Amino acid sequence: MAVYTDITDEELSALLADFDLGQALSLKGVAEGVENSNFLLETEAGRFFLTVYERRVRAEDLPFFLELLRWLAEHRFPSATPIPDRRGALLKTVRGKPCAIVSFLSGLSVRRPTAAHCREAGAGLAQLHLAAQGFPLSRANDLGQAAWAPLFGGLAGAADNLKPGLAKTISSDLELLAARWPRNLPQGIVHADYFPDNVFFAGGKFAGAIDFYFACVDALAYDIAVALNAWCFEPDGSFNITSARQLVAGYESRRPLSDIERSALPVLAHGAAMRFFLTRLADWGATPAGALVRPKDPLEYERKLAVHRASPDLVLFGAPA
Repeated sequence: MAVYTDITDEELSALLADFDLGQALSLKGVAEGVENSNFLLETEAGRFFLTVYERRVRAEDLPFFLELLRWLAEHRFPSATPIPDRRGALLKTVRGKPCAIVSFLSGLSVRRPTAAHCREAGAGLAQLHLAAQGFPLSRANDLGQAAWAPLFGGLAGAADNLKPGLAKTISSDLELLAARWPRNLPQGIVHADYFPDNVFFAGGKFAGAIDFYFACVDALAYDIAVALNAWCFEPDGSFNITSARQLVAGYESRRPLSDIERSALPVLAHGAAMRFFLTRLADWGATPAGALVRPKDPLEYERKLAVHRASPDLVLFGAPA
C-alpha cells in the first residue's frame, strides 16, 4: 500500500455522502507497497479501508477484483469485503480516479514467518482456491510467463546498471522458462501476490488475506510457487526447506496436489521469482517524486533467481507426514 493521491476533507465528505457510513472521523494514509493509494478510514459506522486505484490496475479489471471480493465473502473466505453505496455500486470515483471502500479485516501480518506460520498460510491459500471455485468472471494473468520477455525488453539496460552482466543472465533464464513452462496444470482463481504482508494471523492462526489486485485465472500451483518464494527464504538469502515443506503440507491439508502439479513446482518457483524481479526492476526507477512509498529492491529477487538457477530441484519435495 502507498499514497500517491491526497484527498481533501471536502472530497472525502462528498464520497461518503453516497454511503450509509456516517461522517468521517479520521483518514490516514498507509505507506507500504507500490501499487495504489490506501487509507485507513474511520467513520461513525466503524473502520474501513479506502483504496484509490493508481498504477498497473486497469479500470476495466476493477469489476473483476471487487466482485471476486464479494464472492469470497459470500463463500466464507476471510478477506476485506467491498462496501456498496446506497445504489449498490462498489466502484466509485474520487479526484477523477476510481476508488472503493472495503471492510477492515482484523489480524496482523508477520515480518519473520515461522514454519508454523507457513503451514497456516498454505492452508489459507488452499481455502482461497476452494472458495473461489465457481466464480463466474475471468481475467487473464497479464503478468504471467508470456509477458516476461516483452517486459524485460525495455529493462535490459536497467538490469546491467543494477548489476553488470545481469541482462544476459536474465535473458537466458527467460529462454529456459519459455521452453519448460507447464501448460497442463489445473487452473482457477489465484491471488498472485500472496506475500506475508497480505496475510493476517490471529493467535497464530490464519485470519484472512488482502490485496487481491493481481488476482486472475492461472495454474493454482503457481500461487504456491509465489508463496514459496515470498515466505520461505531467510534474510541471508538461504531457502528454508522446513518452512517450504510446511507451507505445502498446509496447502495439501485442504487441497491435495496432483503429481503433475508437484513436479511443476521447481519451474513455477523459478518463474514466480522472475515475475517479481521484473516488476520490481520496472518500479525501481519509476516511483513518482514525492510519493509516500518505498520501492522494493529488485536485487532481493535476483538473489532468489540465482538460488533457483543453481538448484533447479530445490522445491521438488514431498509434504511431511
